[in-house]
Amino acid sequence: MIYRDRAEAGRRLAESLRHLKPEHPLVLGLPRGGVVVASEVAAALGAPLDVIVVRKLGVPFQPELAMGAIGEGDVTVVNTEVVRTAGLGQQDLEAVTRTERAELARRASRYRGARPPLTLDGRMVIVVDDGIATGSTARAACQVARAAGSARVVLAAPVGPPGVASRFAGLADEVVCPCTPASFFAIGEAYGDFSPTSDDEVVDRLAHAAR
Repeated sequence: MIYRDRAEAGRRLAESLRHLKPEHPLVLGLPRGGVVVASEVAAALGAPLDVIVVRKLGVPFQPELAMGAIGEGDVTVVNTEVVRTAGLGQQDLEAVTRTERAELARRASRYRGARPPLTLDGRMVIVVDDGIATGSTARAACQVARAAGSARVVLAAPVGPPGVASRFAGLADEVVCPCTPASFFAIGEAYGDFSPTSDDEVVDRLAHAAR
């Protein structure tokens, strides 16, 4: 165990992000657990907090293989090479996108309520998760943040595998991951309490930050 819980992990992660405070960043948490960590980071840096809701676009016959990602504001990132290799057409892509965009809208509304999303255009953003394993969701979030106009994207997580920064070359301008144990197997191993984060806690933390 390295962290007692996500809140402690967020406070300790914030110490590794202090150098970014003069850049007046926006902090974006990946739901659900990443929002808990992000809320502590935002509080420590005196930065605005929001949720970054992304959905991977999975290949229909192999959903775990991402052919792109979507974010709010009609942001769409497509990996044309995967689409081509999978032999998919525009209709296939549009069908998956429609399904995922409906789920994205539902989740964003649940988490944020009537509050509009923060504007990322021209801003430096810190994308925060509670840990990085495969990195697929974090990868999608970085792509979406960039496509939404962010001037600089920093990916931050309390724990991840060795060499994690190299996995995000070209996606994140900086990767901050203070704990990368050589025997990394699962994110939960770094936490004393890694119980699931509820939607209600995500809503509460975002509402508190907004106030």
